[in-house]
Amino acid sequence: QLQYVESGGGLVQPGGSLRLSCAASGFPLERYAVGWFRQAPGKEREGVSCISSSGDSTNYADSVKGRFTISRDNAKKMVYLQMNSLKPEDTAVYYCAAGPGCSGYVPALRFGSWGQGTQVTVSS
Repeated sequence: QLQYVESGGGLVQPGGSLRLSCAASGFPLERYAVGWFRQAPGKEREGVSCISSSGDSTNYADSVKGRFTISRDNAKKMVYLQMNSLKPEDTAVYYCAAGPGCSGYVPALRFGSWGQGTQVTVSS
């Protein structure tokens, strides 16, 4: 059964960096597009970035463009989100999810249920 496992979150000061990792048990993550999402307290979940199955195509929400970089290592079946120049407004629980392809910066269709997510807190 598909289960997403997100990791790498933490507490960081504004301007700092974090690298999030996404794995999926019971699922060939390397064959599909993968997106990162986030949900801040009191807000709806929103898409952040999406990467194609090959890694050749990446897309970003305007709010993170130029600061975040999505990448993948298909040999390791992992997807990453490098987050630089973090801002307090980036504070959220971050989730990953796979789909058949990217529709802009989100997967066109999300496979499976949401994982536990990983908390990112940007605060001084």
